[in-house]
Amino acid sequence: MKPVSIKFLLFMVMSGSGITACGPADTPDQAEPGPVFKQVGELEHKKLNEASGIVAGNNGVFFLHNDGGDHLFAIDNTGRNLGRMKVKKAKNRDWEDITRVMDDFPLLVVGDTGDNMGTRNSVRLYFIEEPDPADFEGKVRPVHKLDIRYPDGPRDVESMAWDPHSDMILFLSKRDVPPRLYGIPRELALVEQELEAEFLGEIHPLPRPTRSDLLSSPKRGLWVSQPTGMDISSDGRLAAVLTYRSLYLYERKKQESWLEAFQRKPVEFRGPPGLHDEAVAFSHDQESVYVATERRPAPLHRLDLDDAVFRALRRETPAEP
Repeated sequence: MKPVSIKFLLFMVMSGSGITACGPADTPDQAEPGPVFKQVGELEHKKLNEASGIVAGNNGVFFLHNDGGDHLFAIDNTGRNLGRMKVKKAKNRDWEDITRVMDDFPLLVVGDTGDNMGTRNSVRLYFIEEPDPADFEGKVRPVHKLDIRYPDGPRDVESMAWDPHSDMILFLSKRDVPPRLYGIPRELALVEQELEAEFLGEIHPLPRPTRSDLLSSPKRGLWVSQPTGMDISSDGRLAAVLTYRSLYLYERKKQESWLEAFQRKPVEFRGPPGLHDEAVAFSHDQESVYVATERRPAPLHRLDLDDAVFRALRRETPAEP
């Protein structure tokens, strides 16, 4: 069967013909009203041009990486450059997200988990001691490497986060509808060389592309519902999932797993504006969510977790028993 062209899809949309996979027409806008995102700056370092992962570190620092290359970048909360570190003994086939795990000392975990063509039998995680400011212009080396595979075959994964509640590193697939959630225990991840991730289940389907999505961005319109980044707050209570169209927020009740919390409809915030948003992180104080994008100029946006955001979350999250 020949692939369907973008022109054919646009013809189908404009003529009113149904397209099951993409939604035949616009659905009512369920996103929270805006503007809620604030541009707080731009990614200053010129080499930071494909930001696909971001995570908060200590003292207001954020660590990022590109989709390609072998460096970590440190920035402040306005995007100002604090340093660029070469990661020794690491290969970037497709770095897609970064998370941070805590025990006696924090470790950054870089996920070389991208697999656009679904051909990688295993993907790799790099565990790196969180650098001190004195080392922001130096070199870092992984203290551990882990190869992981999925029980149901290769998956393209751009979303990874550590869950302090279950003490698992979670992975959310990009191209499955609905997205599939996997996990590996942190304790095993730090000592094993290879692991098979556990399939935890499917999450609540994300809103499908609409007619407006296809008309406004034919090349990306089909993919606006695919997760490109994920983070979990350091207290394990909130999760943020990013797509090319929206930021989705979830709240987990005390006795729930994240799989259970992900079964509920999330609160959607449209934006921030851009077609290449792939990096999302909670601030260290858990009061804001930051979003960075590929391409340059690369604006850095912030969503403040104010009372309005929590009211929206409460509408979707059942009260504690």
